[in-house]
Amino acid sequence: MSPYVPQAILFVDGYNIIGLWPRLRQKRDRNELETARRELIEILVNYSAVRDYEARLVFDAYCRDTPGVKEIITKNLSVHYTDFGQTADTYIEKSCANLRSEMRYLKRRTIVATSDRAQQLTVVGYGAEWMSADRLAADVDCATCSSQRRHKSRKHNSGRFLANSLDAESQQRLAKLRMGLH
Repeated sequence: MSPYVPQAILFVDGYNIIGLWPRLRQKRDRNELETARRELIEILVNYSAVRDYEARLVFDAYCRDTPGVKEIITKNLSVHYTDFGQTADTYIEKSCANLRSEMRYLKRRTIVATSDRAQQLTVVGYGAEWMSADRLAADVDCATCSSQRRHKSRKHNSGRFLANSLDAESQQRLAKLRMGLH
């Protein structure tokens, strides 16, 4: 059995998105950058699972003289803090260049979410698709609505009783127990 492979790799330029999404920008501007980062991570956890993307959220080594760090959040999301002196742009561009032939061979997509025009041109040159911050926000909203509709329809179909979620054989055995039959 072959290992599971998500349909696409999504690179997200973290600070670019935070700076362009109004709710996250407001938090950043109120000196709540860590809160904005955590909220973006939570958003991408759900989004990457619904869209079946391997999402890599990339942050610059913002005012830190530390080596790069990778945090695995879920099977679909990892957060990458770049090395000191390396920008998220160069990290993403280098990753796209390194993945170019592998992605073509595996017939997978590489998508980069940023509104940085120079980065857009560079990653498209490496064969990646580009998604603006606004487009990512709209797609996140669409994925959230889709997920809620699916969850709601499953919830309504199953009825309000736990027994309705059991298979037919288990429901019959439960009915016999209620009637005192063995």
